Order: sequence, then C-alpha cells, then structure tokens
Amino acid sequence: MKEEAVKQPLIILTGPTAVGKTALSIKLAKKVGGEIISADSMQVYRHMDIGSAKIRPEEMEGVPHHLIDILEPWEEFNVTVFQKKAKEAIADIESRGRIPILAGGTGFYIQAVLYDIDFTKKPEDTSIREALERTVQEKGAEYLHQMLREVDPQSASQIHANNIKRVVRALEFFMQTGQKISEHNERERGRESAYNACYFVLNDHRETVYARIDRRVDKMLAEGLVEEVKALKKMGCTRDLVSMQGLGYKEILGFLDGEYDLDRAVYLIKRDTRHFAKRQLTWFRRERDVLWLDRQDFASEEEILDHMIQECTDRKLFVKRGFVK
Repeated sequence: MKEEAVKQPLIILTGPTAVGKTALSIKLAKKVGGEIISADSMQVYRHMDIGSAKIRPEEMEGVPHHLIDILEPWEEFNVTVFQKKAKEAIADIESRGRIPILAGGTGFYIQAVLYDIDFTKKPEDTSIREALERTVQEKGAEYLHQMLREVDPQSASQIHANNIKRVVRALEFFMQTGQKISEHNERERGRESAYNACYFVLNDHRETVYARIDRRVDKMLAEGLVEEVKALKKMGCTRDLVSMQGLGYKEILGFLDGEYDLDRAVYLIKRDTRHFAKRQLTWFRRERDVLWLDRQDFASEEEILDHMIQECTDRKLFVKRGFVK
C-alpha cells in the first residue's frame, strides 16, 4: 500500500476514434485541474491538422496540451520517442501540482507509458530488418503480411498489412528471438502499472460510432483535406513516410496520384476508419484494469464526468492536490 501511495497519478481516457474523447477530456481537465497529453500517433505532426482531427487552439478552452505539433511530417516518430516525451510531460505536469491526463486512441502508446515498457533491449544487427524491407519493396505489403500470418497469426490479425513498419518489426522479432511478438507483448502486459492510474475507455453503440466516423470524414473533406494533402505533397511528403501512412492521408494521396477517383478515396477512408475503430476496441478489451464508460449507461456527459471523478477519488489520485469534488 505504501508503494502505491508514492506513484504519480495518471488519468487515461481512450476509446475508438470519433467516440468523443477530445471534448470529454477538456471537461475533465477543467474539473480536476488537469493538463492533457495527446496519445495520438498523428497529432504530433505539424501541417497535418484536418486529417488527424487535431484539436484547434480555441477548442482547448485554456487547457494546456502536450505532444501536439512537435514534429515535421518527415521526422521519425515511434513508440519509443512517444514514451520518452510522454513521461517527461507527466513529470512536468505533476511537478506543478496538476493532474496529467493521457488522452487519445493509440493503445500501444498508452500501454508503453502505463507499464513503462523497456524498448532499449534492441539487437544492433539490422540485417534481418533490411532484408524484410527489400522483400516488401519487391513483393508488396500483402506478401509480407502473409509471412507474418504464417509465424504469428495473432499479431497478423492485430496489425494492418499497410502498417509495414509494425509488420517488419513483428517478423524481425520472431526471426531474431524465435518468439512471437504477440506472446512477448502479452508478457509485457502483465507488468505492474508504473502509475497510480485510472484507465477509462469511452465507448458507444457501434452504429453510433460508425455514423460519427462518416460525419467526421465528410467534415474533413469540407474543411479542405484534399488541399492539406496537396500542400504536404508539395513539401515533398511521399507515401513512404510513416506520417503519410495515416488514415485519410494515404487514401487522398492515392487519389492525387490518379489511382482512383475522389469518391473511391472517401469510401476507403470511411471503411478503413471503421475497421480501425474495431481494432482499437479489440485492443482495449485485452487490456487489464480498464474502466469502461459506455455512453448508453449514463444520462448525460456530466454524469460520465461525475463517475470518472468518483473513480479517481476512490483510487486517491487527488490526494494532496486540494481537489474538492
């Protein structure tokens, strides 16, 4: 019990894309004296505002946000970089007597911070990775994904074929260690939390989430998603950049490159975003210690907030912070 008391407090708010995490996180931060750390793999990039559904400054309502607009689209960003920057932000927020709120939908990033996963034990031999990268150039992403399916079907079901970086990493891990990365991740998931955390997953009826996704994509198009991708292309951003593999960006790039028309691009964005939301929920259902917030169980957003604050109070997250409910 004593050890638990010295752990830094952390509120996590996650859930599938378009479920309404951003608005709820702002309300929560204002109620508890919190600051928000974005757990989103796309909002770190400058110039990528519309396709990433990035929060606008006026929508922040004065709540400080961290890990937004910190990199150019061509700069490297991965879970290791995220973990380091998120931990620094948590320490900074905590040192000022504020409550850190990790909000966003990238489950692997959240897990890396919550359980302080060690990414430093990397073999220096890069020959396997380079061979796999050559294979994908010669035979395509689907061929590489099939290779992963044969040795680690569980990972293959969780990693999209277009996420070449993660497919390569999973195959590289297997070839170097003889172990499946899915089993390794399962073991890592068994680690004790590094924080005194409340881990909330906001959810809604599938049809409601899917309808919100469709509306969001239509809004992105109306706000100028095509023009945003054109500008990125002019800057020299190509589809081999990790940033340009993001949902909305790779599909519009395909349209701009003449592979299909705009209607097809919009259809692909909506379809792939729905698939992504489904994969997110699969991930969160496998996580330990999550507290589900199903919208249909609450009469209003205020009721959800009251419930969250009560959970945090019960876990003594607000001790010595002068917070009064």
